[in-house]
This record gives sequence, structure tokens and C-alpha cells, in this order.
Amino acid sequence: MTLALRAWLDAGRPKTLPLALIAILTGSTLALSQGRFSWPVLLLSLLTASLLQVLSNLANDYGDGLRGVDNPQRLGPLRALQSGALSACQLRNSLCVVGALAIASGLALITLADLDSTSLWVFVALGLLAVVAAVTYTVGRKPYGYAGLGDLSVWLFFGWLGVGGSYYLHGAALTPLLLLPANASGLLAVAVLNINNMRDIDNDAQHGKRTLAVRLGLARARHYHALLLSVAWLLLLAYLPSQLPNPWFTLLFVPALWPLAVQLKAVFAARTSAAMAPLLPAMVACSAAVHALFAVPLLLSALLGE
Repeated sequence: MTLALRAWLDAGRPKTLPLALIAILTGSTLALSQGRFSWPVLLLSLLTASLLQVLSNLANDYGDGLRGVDNPQRLGPLRALQSGALSACQLRNSLCVVGALAIASGLALITLADLDSTSLWVFVALGLLAVVAAVTYTVGRKPYGYAGLGDLSVWLFFGWLGVGGSYYLHGAALTPLLLLPANASGLLAVAVLNINNMRDIDNDAQHGKRTLAVRLGLARARHYHALLLSVAWLLLLAYLPSQLPNPWFTLLFVPALWPLAVQLKAVFAARTSAAMAPLLPAMVACSAAVHALFAVPLLLSALLGE
């Protein structure tokens, strides 16, 4: 692999892609459980979500690099602009290219979904908003990630839009109950961000990046993390009985407590921000495990025709 290709892959941060894919797969599983599913919609949804995630990652590298937040004192992986592997001009151009690809993929998706005119324009607006949000998290005069609003954005885009949007694009009818898994998925994505922010809490505070973890402090950010995981599990558990003709299938989701408990134990055992660094991929894996265990009773019920 050439150094240039390696630099671009590192800047895109492929290890973060599961965050975007989990939301889409969850929404698609929920739609399938309602008898609505389309492979083309799933594949285009996954592509669009992946492009938006890469766009956000590139913008993060660009914005934090220019502001000096990515520096030798930062505990996370070395970034492309920080290391000199890519220039600011290259990253800026990549934002335009990936943003255009995300818009094109999104337009293809909503065209394929055969929406009515009102829903079509709603999704066009939501798609453009997602592109803007991905970039302005760390780029611009007043990036909202520096004001502590990143958690809210992640909750909405990885929860309501990622889960609810993909569910609707498959042709399933929206119901108030959908807010339970949508909010849960968003909260688990926020938990991933919170680990990232707890890891970077000292460096972010020194450079004016007032994430919610910085505002709370490390001790209270740990309790916030426990709240995110607990509420997410309860919301998913509350959704299942009403959707399963055989309520005993709900018990198949109970083991999801185990990866959550392991994650919480590790978070509270990490007494410093530096000790949080290895917990980021573990939190991504935890979220994937919880969502997978949530999908099991839904898919089993659909498979058995119950």
C-alpha cells in the first residue's frame, strides 16, 4: 500500500464506520420485522451513511488540525493534517468530493425509495442538513462540536435519522414506538463519542473545545456514560414485547446486559483520561453486540412467522 493511499485511509478512519452502519442495519431490521424490506434501499443507505461518516472524519481532521487541537499532547491516533501526511488544501478538497458523493448517493436513495412528494423534500432537506452537520462539527467560525453540542447531533443523526429514516425508506409506517429503538441507538452512539471525549478531555479543555465531557468533568462524565448505556438498554427492552407475538423471545435480549456491564466496569476502572484510550474500540464493539442481540428476537420471530 502506498503512503498516499495509507494517509487517505487513515484520514477516513474506517474503524468508525460501524457507527453509521449499525444505525442503518437496526432501522432495516425493524422494517423487516414489519414485513417491509428492500435490498437496494439497504445497500444505498449503507453507502450514504458511510460517506457521511467519512465526510465527518475528514472535517474533524481538518478542523481540529487547523485549531491545534490535534497536537503531540493528544492521546488519540495521529491525524493526517497533524502529521503532515495530508495538507490542509488536500483535506479541504476531499470535503468537497466526499460531500458531493454523499449528496449523489442520498439522492439516488430517496429516488429509489419511491417517496411521495412531501416525504421526498423532507428527506432532501434532512440529507443536506446531515452533510452540513458532518462538516460544521469542527469546521467554521463557530463549530458546534466546540460548544458541547456534539452529543445532541450524534443522538439525532445516529438515532432518529439513521434508524427512523432507514426504517421509513424501506416503506414501513412510522409509529411513536419507533422512538424507543431510535433513541436507544442514538444514545449508544453518543456513548462512543463520550469515550472519545473523555480520552481527550484535558487536551480539549486546553484548546477551548468545550465538549460535554469537558463541561461535566471526568468523574461526572463517567456517570453520564452509565446513564447512556442504562437508558439505551431499557428502551430496547421496552420495545420488544409489543412487537413480538411470543413475548418470551424478549428474554433473548437480556444477555445484552453483559457487554454493557463489562464496558461500564472498564470505564469506572479507568481513573485517568489516558486510561480511556483503549476503551473506544471496545465501546464500538459493545454497541454492535447490543444491537445484534436486539435484532435476534425480531429476526427469529419474522423467520418463524410468529
